[in-house]
Amino acid sequence: MDAPYFRCVSPRHRFGKNRSDYPRVARHGAWPHARIMSSFPHLAYGTPRKLPKPSSLPGRVVVLDVAFAANAGGASYEKTTLPFIEGLGSRLAMWIDHHDHDRHADYAGDPRFILTTKAEHGACPELVTPDRVAAAGQIDTICCHVDFDGLCSAAKWIRGGVEPYEGADADARAIDTRLGEPSERARVLDRALRARPRDEGVRGLIVRYLADGARDAAIYREFQVVAEALEEREREAKRLSGRYEVRGRLAICDATRRDGPYDKTELLLIGQRLAPISLVHDETTVTVAARFDSGIDLVRALGLNGGMPTRVSVAAKRLD
Repeated sequence: MDAPYFRCVSPRHRFGKNRSDYPRVARHGAWPHARIMSSFPHLAYGTPRKLPKPSSLPGRVVVLDVAFAANAGGASYEKTTLPFIEGLGSRLAMWIDHHDHDRHADYAGDPRFILTTKAEHGACPELVTPDRVAAAGQIDTICCHVDFDGLCSAAKWIRGGVEPYEGADADARAIDTRLGEPSERARVLDRALRARPRDEGVRGLIVRYLADGARDAAIYREFQVVAEALEEREREAKRLSGRYEVRGRLAICDATRRDGPYDKTELLLIGQRLAPISLVHDETTVTVAARFDSGIDLVRALGLNGGMPTRVSVAAKRLD
């Protein structure tokens, strides 16, 4: 397939804010394999709790790896997901997701919705197939989740349902379930995203890097540099882990008072070495997690109507 365009960004300023303002042009000198592609879709990012306005998304839209909102943290299916679906209307070409939700049943008869459980599919890219991309037809916008799973799904869609590189689907499963070892490439990209969790420049370049077949060594080296910044967050997570208190099957950590940003994924994983379930709470959020293969269903245990069975976040005021 043709390589997608890349935004024209100098090597010193590829990462940062307002990257969506850059023109859609290719640099033929610095990027010998990059060419203008008029069919490259607009990229938008969403989470279960926060979706873009339908009016801001051009043309026909595909949604990838974005779960239906659960009744937690102030969001809900009725307040967040349903208005988004209704706002897109016939412009919604396909929605592919692998997180549990009671309202999946409402769309069982609609071929645009490919909705499974986390137990059925540990990651989303494996659900993005050539047949499904073809069935959706021409699309103008991809709205995807902001983690490696979602960005890899977007890149695979752009590639017509073909993996960005051999083993990319397996890497997404390893990262999203935190079981097994991902490749070094995937580990670097995941760490870069966790180091810059709000940086749309990093997200966009990762999609383009993967959509181009993960071939650009210069960009990959910059991802490696960005990933190194996660070490500081991990150090803070390890320091906070000294506060864990084990109560039966639960390891609880108070992260309200801290010296700086911390990596919540690392802190939760440390807690799971102490007890089957780890709980981290700070001033805004309570996050509970268990191993993917633990058999624990936190969604059901907390009385929620959807989400990831082994990792749930709710508003801090719900901490009992």
